[in-house]
Amino acid sequence: MASTLTEAARRVLACSDPVEKVRLAAACKDALAKGRVTRIGKAGAPLTPARPDHPKLLAPRDMPRRRSGKSRSERIALYHAIAHIEFNAIDLAFDLIARFADPGLPRAFYADWVSVGAEEAHHFQLLAGRLEALGAAYGDLPAHGGLWEAAAATADDLLARLAVVPLVLEARGLDVTPGMIERLESFGDGEGADILRLILAQEIGHVAAGRRWFGWLAARRGLEPRAAWRRLVKARFKGVLKPPFNGPARQAAGFDPSWIDPASASRRKPGGG
Repeated sequence: MASTLTEAARRVLACSDPVEKVRLAAACKDALAKGRVTRIGKAGAPLTPARPDHPKLLAPRDMPRRRSGKSRSERIALYHAIAHIEFNAIDLAFDLIARFADPGLPRAFYADWVSVGAEEAHHFQLLAGRLEALGAAYGDLPAHGGLWEAAAATADDLLARLAVVPLVLEARGLDVTPGMIERLESFGDGEGADILRLILAQEIGHVAAGRRWFGWLAARRGLEPRAAWRRLVKARFKGVLKPPFNGPARQAAGFDPSWIDPASASRRKPGGG
């Protein structure tokens, strides 16, 4: 058993096997909750986490275009893409803990992100199960190779990491997931729709955690949160913020669309995923 929380987080990051990574994430949450791990430990994280041999990682421009999800093969592609996002989200949560460990951070900060990491692992597990039910597995298809770019671009600053990962990438999930749920229901895939509905509900909590700790850290640095967020997104995020935005879900997370500078948002409709 790990003697510190950062050691436990690094074990998650060093694990390339998806099943074992899920187990380690859940064990980390359990150990913290039951007091088996009480010390935070020293900061430090690998440049990139361990990755399984499959899926093959491709540049975004080389990824096959994902279609509606009506056919079995299209739904497999949809679930595989979401599973890959959730797999990376496990590492993003535990990287945040290991990389930015600081005695000045409240213990509630660590408890929040361990919980986020464990929930991301559960999301991956559910999606892997859905793939299995359709006769497929994670790794069967190629996957987006650029999902760790946001981590690399914010590896030097916790405030930047919070600005981009929970408050751009995860917040984007709040916007696009309802449309995927509707499509799956229209195709008669109620089980898949229920999985995405659970993920959406818990991702609201993840965005809320990001908003809470971004605000806390911005105040600690004497910064106005909205202005600081807009500045960091402009400097650290390569993409664009694409409407429409899921106002009710963002509002529930304490991160309503008014945070987004209209001048920085693309007017193009978003794609799915």
